[in-house]
Amino acid sequence: MSDSIQELNERLLRFARERDWEQFHSPKNLSMALAGEAGELLEHFQWITEEQSQNLDEDRKEAVALEMADIFIYLVRMAERLDINLLDAAWQKISINEKRYPVEQVKGDTRRAEEYS
Repeated sequence: MSDSIQELNERLLRFARERDWEQFHSPKNLSMALAGEAGELLEHFQWITEEQSQNLDEDRKEAVALEMADIFIYLVRMAERLDINLLDAAWQKISINEKRYPVEQVKGDTRRAEEYS
């Protein structure tokens, strides 16, 4: 199995085109589907403790993995539709966060960037 986002993107694109589904894969629709899948992911953690969330049984872990895969797939499809390099965007966001949250200022603190004086 490949670990290339480009190869995954190509397979997803082929999958959608073979089924004539690209017409439904607008950024609006994909973002809505992504939100729905995120909600399905949240359901697996609703009402369980922090400790339970870190020690999922194999069945729940598999279900969580599949929900995460759905989210990832919609993100990759949306990036393709908007011509966004998802890896470049992620690296850029990490750099922004490193500047917004300098270690010496935020270590061990969960406040938002706006809350720091």
